[in-house]
Amino acid sequence: MPLFFFSLRYLFISTFIPLLASIVLYRFDTFDPAHLPSDALVYSTDSIPPLINDQFLTGAEFIGAGLLKSPEDIAYHRDSGLIYTGCVDGWVKRVKAFESANDSVVEDWVNTGGRPLGIAFGLHGEVIVADAYKGLLNISDDGKKTELLTDEAEGVKFKLTDAVAVGDNGVLYFTDASYKYNLHHFAFDIWEGKPHGRLLSFDPITRTTRVLLRNRYFSNGVSMSPDQTHLVFCETPLRSCSKYYINEERVEVFIKSLPGYPDNIRYDGDEHYWIAMPSGVTTLWNLSFRYPIIRKLQGMAAKYGFDTMIMENAGVLQVDLDGMPIALYHDSKHSHVSSGVKIGKYLYCGNLLDSHIVRLDLLKYPAQKRP
Repeated sequence: MPLFFFSLRYLFISTFIPLLASIVLYRFDTFDPAHLPSDALVYSTDSIPPLINDQFLTGAEFIGAGLLKSPEDIAYHRDSGLIYTGCVDGWVKRVKAFESANDSVVEDWVNTGGRPLGIAFGLHGEVIVADAYKGLLNISDDGKKTELLTDEAEGVKFKLTDAVAVGDNGVLYFTDASYKYNLHHFAFDIWEGKPHGRLLSFDPITRTTRVLLRNRYFSNGVSMSPDQTHLVFCETPLRSCSKYYINEERVEVFIKSLPGYPDNIRYDGDEHYWIAMPSGVTTLWNLSFRYPIIRKLQGMAAKYGFDTMIMENAGVLQVDLDGMPIALYHDSKHSHVSSGVKIGKYLYCGNLLDSHIVRLDLLKYPAQKRP
């Protein structure tokens, strides 16, 4: 009999008390995720292109192996042939890639003291950097001068300056992914499911910062259209990209129901955009976005050091100027692809975890027609 009571007491302590503690923690935790727009929960094959390479890492080369810590964005300077990328250690690095990946040269160019993300080129040789912590920066005089252009709009500080594009008139267009959470806590913005993002512009002549769009869902990559009439920008949790017409100040869908969650978008100068996706759509992501309770549990777990933002099957989607999908390069073994752009015959990809840029020869390893 004593053994029986001991077993009951042990069962009570080992199950009921932890369960009660979990319920209390859940009820009193202030993290309060919201339902996402219904469009974000729709899965469609319309964004699946006719051409696919589902073994992206096969044949891929590593540029600057071990010398590039999480190269997030990739910007190609055509005149010099240099690739600029921002790394997690604060360095904006310049990369000269050659036919042999092993011959590539990496230069520590400028350290912003923050986390450089998006990179674009100004009209007068300057390099514009969207630094997650610092704001929008202007690097000029071949790296000798770094100037803060703007770090707030309408009295609200940027928390996550993300991506930037430059118009032919010199106006800078950029995203603040969240005015609530910084880069270190960006996952909470995704899980919370509320629109804290903004699309903005900065006029270097008038020094004016304008909010073009507010209430966006983690506004991420942005690219200028070749005819300069509109921007294309990404909203990560919605799995969509939208057009913003600059003169008309209106928004329309560019592409939705993407096969992954978009990060940066790059125009290649050849009538194509390349949309990087750090993760494909998975069962866990689907359930998380459909049920706020799951995202609340993920957020609670993250507060205790558990990483529940699992990414897999990352890749890059090539689309035309109308947002029609052309080709998808992805790999189930790959994750955290943050940018991609075609330079010559190669596709170059940045990554949030890797210590190199991935390069794929598109002629040797093309996307093939689906069976």
